[in-house]
Order: sequence, then C-alpha cells, then structure tokens
Amino acid sequence: MSKLQKMYHSLQKDPFPENLRISLGDRDLAYTKQTWLIDGSSKGLRYGENPDQPAAIYAHRQGDLQLGGVDFRRPGLKLLSGLQAEDMLQSGKHPGKINITDVDNGINILQYLSAKPAAVILKHNNPCGAAWSDQGILTALNEAYFSDRIGAFGGAVVLNRPLSKEAAAFMSELYFEVVAAPGYEAGAFDLLQQRPNLRILKMPGLADLESLSATPYLDFKSLVDGGLIAQFSFRNSIRSDEDWLPAQTEQDGNTVLARKPTPQESEDLLFAWAVEAGVSSNSVIFAKNGSTVAIGTGEQDRVGCVDLTIYKASIKFADKLSFEETGLSLYQLRTQAKHDESSAKILESIRQRTRIAQNGLAGSVVVSDGFFPFRDGVDLIIEQGVTAIAQPGGSVNDREVIEAVNEADPQVAMVFTGQRSFKH
Repeated sequence: MSKLQKMYHSLQKDPFPENLRISLGDRDLAYTKQTWLIDGSSKGLRYGENPDQPAAIYAHRQGDLQLGGVDFRRPGLKLLSGLQAEDMLQSGKHPGKINITDVDNGINILQYLSAKPAAVILKHNNPCGAAWSDQGILTALNEAYFSDRIGAFGGAVVLNRPLSKEAAAFMSELYFEVVAAPGYEAGAFDLLQQRPNLRILKMPGLADLESLSATPYLDFKSLVDGGLIAQFSFRNSIRSDEDWLPAQTEQDGNTVLARKPTPQESEDLLFAWAVEAGVSSNSVIFAKNGSTVAIGTGEQDRVGCVDLTIYKASIKFADKLSFEETGLSLYQLRTQAKHDESSAKILESIRQRTRIAQNGLAGSVVVSDGFFPFRDGVDLIIEQGVTAIAQPGGSVNDREVIEAVNEADPQVAMVFTGQRSFKH
C-alpha cells in the first residue's frame, strides 16, 4: 500500500473531552462523546472531513430546550449520535465524519417521506437519487439508484423500511460505503456481508421519523473566528395538497393565476419538496413517478442551476441506456466508440434517443428551493416537457414567471410553497 493510500486507513488520535455542556440562558444541555467497542478497541469517529482532521461525535444526554415557546427535540433519540456498537452490524472501516453526516442528511429527508417505503442515496452530503414506492423498498432502492447510477458509486444508502433479502441482493452487487435501515429481514445481512468494507447500521428509529418532523433541533454553524450561529432547523411546511399556495399575483388591478397541479403532479411535487430539504442551495429537482430524475445542487444563479441540471439529466439518462444495453458506463462506451464502429453506432443511437426523450425529463415536475427572479429559468424548464412547478414565490417578477407557465402549450401548472428551502 502506498503512503498516500495509508492516510485513508489511518485513525486520528481523538483529543476531545468525554463531556460537552452548552448553556442557553437558563437551559443546560449535556452531551457525551460517543465511542464504539470495535474489534476489542474503543473507537470514535475515524476522522473528520479529511484524514488529517480529528473529530468526535457527541450524543445529547440531558436537558430539554424551549425557545420562543417552541419545544426542541429531546435527548435520547436512537439515531446516529445514539448509535451503539451492537447497532453496527458490520463496521467495515468504521465511520468517519462524512459517513455520519451523509446518513444524517438522509434521515433529514426521510422524516418527510414516511407515508411509503423510501430510499435515499447520498454523496458529499447531497442526495444523488431518492425514491418512494407503494411497491416496496426494493422498487424504491432500484429507482433511487438508477436516477443517478454514476453518483451513487460509493454512496450512503438510507432506508425507512427494513431491508428485504431481495433488496440486499441488489445492493450486494454494487459498491456503497454505508447502509442504514430500521432493520434487516432474514437473509439480508448475510448477503450484505459479501462486502466486508460496507458499514451496516441498524437504526429502528428510521421507521418512526414522522414523529420528529414537526419538532426542530438546534442547528449550529461554526465561524472561522471561533464564533457560532445558532438557528432553528428547517421544518417543511408543505406536507399535503392543501398546503400549496396558488401561484397568483396582482398588478394594475389584474390577477394572474397559474393552473393547479393534477393529483399525480401534486404527489410528485410533494415528494420532490421533501427531498429538497436535504439539497444544497441554489438547487432544483426534477422528479417523476415518485423518483428523482435530476438534482441540481449548490449553484450561484438559478437559471444556471436549471441549465446544469438539464445537462446532468442528459448524462444520467444516456448512461442508464448504455449500462442496460452494453454493461458499460456512458464514459466507457464513449472511449470504446473511438475505435469500434459498432460501439459508435450504439452511442449515436443512445444520443438520439436521449434527445427524443428530452433528456428523460419529459413528463416530470420541478421544485426550486428559491423563487425564480426571472422567467428564463422557467422557460428552460418548460422546454424539457415538464408539466408542473413548485417554488416559494415572492419575486418582484412573479407575474412574468406565472405568464411563462400560462403561455406554455400544454399549460404548465405552478404552485407556491410560501417558504424557502435554502441549505448552506
């Protein structure tokens, strides 16, 4: 093993104290550092965001918090900071900070998707694919994976239902770093053990996340000068069809109103808005039939985010076709096509079908975590065959944005959320 590779297998010495206490006014919150007995040794986090950064995880043990008349989540929740050694059914290279925060963001999303079996696959603290399905956890996992097969490589899988043997068989053929589920059905764990470096976490609390979803937690951001920003965590206020606000505005005594979504469009918008809670802003999500189709993350301008997400969709759609038909990724097929005529013909066929399918986006819906400042982003979305859009509203240009969907043929639906979903 090279010296460079060794750094990823090394453990950082943990200099952090066992106990942490935070006082907010007359409220004291007590935390205890979490470690696990693994292979006969007590181990905490492997390291922080990078191998040369020591890190520690603390569990909230004592102290209730109320601010502004709002109760916060209480200590003792059996999720990540409450993870015990026996809950690590397989520790693999035991978790570092990135593994923990990826799974945590999956929990953040799944708290709003409890109505159906759901799966989220995350990389670098953003979902690369998410889906829910009445047909069960295998269908949800399959749809989440193939919405971005490339991004899912080495990701963290978080589920809100026990992992079935069939779903475990699907996973055992793929490379993931972490899987977290409320339980594992007979035979499922045996299949996952075929991947010895996979971290397999059992968290029964994943099956009861809805009970937490209306209650905030205290969200801290550390500043470079050592200071802190404290905020209430984001709480999704759009949980049913009745929560949407009409997309309408008045100007010069005239009211401009957008079409309401159909029941199917509304369900897909609700799903996508739930996933949006875990996506870095600026962002947009294209979704269809309970699955993400393309997720745009962390862009500085909204129309640029839309444009880049459409490009991502074209790559992911073409890659899925390539993998299904040749067993090769799109990039492997491109390389092979340079010197193989039959591969070049397959590649051209995939490109044509991707264009015809409008990058796989035709018939999808879109959510945006912030309002559209101009209609340019909406016009780009409409060109992809999207049928409905949800966004916060409140732009000075809401009128021209609504006019854009009303002028579309067929007319595109639009609703407002009345809340923004930025995540920094």
